[in-house]
Amino acid sequence: METFVIYLKQVGVSFWEILAEMSPYLLFGFFVAGLLSVFISQNIVERHLGGKGFWPLFKASVFGIPLPLCSCGVIPVSMSLHKHGASKGATISFLLSTPQTGVDSIFVTYSLLGPVFAVFRPLAALATGIIGGTLVNVFGYKNHEEQAKVAKCTEVCCGSKRNKFSAGLKYGFVTLPADIGKELLVGLIIAALISALVPDGFFAEYLSNRIAAMFVMVALGIPVYVCASASVPVAAALILKGLSPGAALVFLMTGPATNAASFVTIWRILGHRTAIVYIFSVAACAIGGGFLLDFIISQTPVGEMAHTGHIMMPAVIKYLSALALIFILGFAIFRKNHVSAKQ
Repeated sequence: METFVIYLKQVGVSFWEILAEMSPYLLFGFFVAGLLSVFISQNIVERHLGGKGFWPLFKASVFGIPLPLCSCGVIPVSMSLHKHGASKGATISFLLSTPQTGVDSIFVTYSLLGPVFAVFRPLAALATGIIGGTLVNVFGYKNHEEQAKVAKCTEVCCGSKRNKFSAGLKYGFVTLPADIGKELLVGLIIAALISALVPDGFFAEYLSNRIAAMFVMVALGIPVYVCASASVPVAAALILKGLSPGAALVFLMTGPATNAASFVTIWRILGHRTAIVYIFSVAACAIGGGFLLDFIISQTPVGEMAHTGHIMMPAVIKYLSALALIFILGFAIFRKNHVSAKQ
């Protein structure tokens, strides 16, 4: 019993330390995401993704990197893009790049994993979207008509109101935390468990082969859904226990980018060829990105900052931000459950 209490205390301390490190950046990310949600509409996105060629793929990937979506989620929005004239390739580009990262997860990545990771991760998402979209344009088509029956995002769902600033704040600090709050807390708990219970150097000893480590992360990341922000503390904990930064990146890319719902939707609406290319693109780009990141870290003087993270910030700011984040997540999750119970 005494040993259990000691371990529980270690998990609690690790949870609080990780939460304090990421809270200031996550709160700022929520603020920026809220503003983007009302100033960049779905109609603007749809208007730029029609036609064939490279530019629709590039624009779809670029739009997807910072763009926060409403609670309808990335799947119906991406299918709506296809229904409104976006090519299969552009649709997949958007679907691949959007969940991998966002303004909130970029700031969290910077706080826990450092600037190299924070820059490399959205670039990897951009490359994945472009490569996946290109492969779909080449291999993903069949000569049959496809039906797309999807739920479109409505203005009510997206929180579009007259006062855009207040609507943006509501989205950033209520709707978005409600969407990712539970996954974020689960990710923090998993990270705390790894930090407290897994011995130092565990992954360096048992997954010393980087190729094997990356394939293990692919096998773990593809079936397991984790949001872009929630995956960061887990990756940081894995690195501290000896996993290579490249293998951690593989988890950061495959975990958020794939899940059963998106795969089934793509299979049914865009066809099985597109679904297979989608999974292959995520896995191949993640492994390629992992090797490239490891090479960059080993060759650059700023490499150590790529996976040590913990950018220095006054303790009072970190702890106050952590308390604010706990309140925001708790309120958002309670409100969401309360609304669902009434319906």
